[in-house]
Amino acid sequence: MAALSKPGRHSDGGGLYLVVEPKGAKRWVFLFRWSGKLKEMGFGGVSAVSLANAREKAATARKVLDAGRNPIEVRKAAASEEAARITFGTFADQLVDDIKSGFRNEKHRWQWKHTLEVYAAKLREVPLDEVSTEKVLEVLQPLWQSKQETASRLRGRIERVLDAAKAKGLRSGENPARWRGHLDALLPSRKKLQRGHHPAMPYAEVPAFIQELRERSAVAALMMEFAILSASRTGEVVGAKWSEIDRKARVWTVPPERMKAGKEHRVPLGPRALEILATVEPLRAEGDYVFPGPRKGKPFSNMAMLALLKKRMERPDITVHGFRSSFRDWAGECTSFPREVAEAALAHVVGDEVERAYRRGDALEKRRNLMLAWEEFITSANTDDKVVPLRVAGD
Repeated sequence: MAALSKPGRHSDGGGLYLVVEPKGAKRWVFLFRWSGKLKEMGFGGVSAVSLANAREKAATARKVLDAGRNPIEVRKAAASEEAARITFGTFADQLVDDIKSGFRNEKHRWQWKHTLEVYAAKLREVPLDEVSTEKVLEVLQPLWQSKQETASRLRGRIERVLDAAKAKGLRSGENPARWRGHLDALLPSRKKLQRGHHPAMPYAEVPAFIQELRERSAVAALMMEFAILSASRTGEVVGAKWSEIDRKARVWTVPPERMKAGKEHRVPLGPRALEILATVEPLRAEGDYVFPGPRKGKPFSNMAMLALLKKRMERPDITVHGFRSSFRDWAGECTSFPREVAEAALAHVVGDEVERAYRRGDALEKRRNLMLAWEEFITSANTDDKVVPLRVAGD
């Protein structure tokens, strides 16, 4: 057995050899002559292929040779046929599983999977090597004007799937989902929407909107006001838990898994935000969610506040996320707070890696003053002390 550890080829008979590399790696090869030239057909390393398995592969290769065919070419043809049977959907699902560790959180993974299942449904049964520009356009064009953000993300994810397929030898040629120098010549440029691509309310109108919002008794209305006061994203507020709230320190700490940047974010709480927490505290018995939804122990849907805006308040022209833009415009035009403080309040990543390395703090107290000023501004139209009875769901 010691001889089998020496670098070189060690014959097992019938054209099968164990190759020992100078650094100790071992692999199986099958040697044969074709058109007068010595050919080497690899069977894999000894850690993955046993001696018995290697002998079976060699026996199969010898039969192919006896039939007058090149076993390497026959294997390539078989691999090509197998690749042709792999569909876009099958490969996309496998890729999502393979790269799941790179997603920010479970929601991000679900978004990828959902996008490729629902919006790319017409591609799912198409063999990987048959996905063409025409087929990609068939999926993208219906969404390109009506759901621009979704369409853009879908295009990027299709491109990623096809790039991965090419890297694994399952397709060749240019990527039909590539934007620059390809689809940008076939699809209109995305419309420039307001900041963040979400329709936003002019900041001067926010105080009157808050006054209207306070006339509603639903938990969803309080949740929306809390989101506006804190300049937070929908998912951050919908998933807010009492365990994240420190009322003594007047801070709400959002964990990394609910933040877009994947980094913990501390939100300073002003008097009105604390008042909202006190209002919903009687519902705490229903679970840890600050704003419990209609189903006991469950949070609201991410669409709850949007439904309140569009259906009940009849404001289809704005979005919940757009209030972050309202806040940013107000901070930039009406205050002297530094840009970095306003961006930190929105949990935006500012500066390059070196700059961020030196700025280790989160400017909590500076942001507290900014958020207090924002609260004072948006509640300026609410001078009455009217108390509205609270209802758990509905409006």
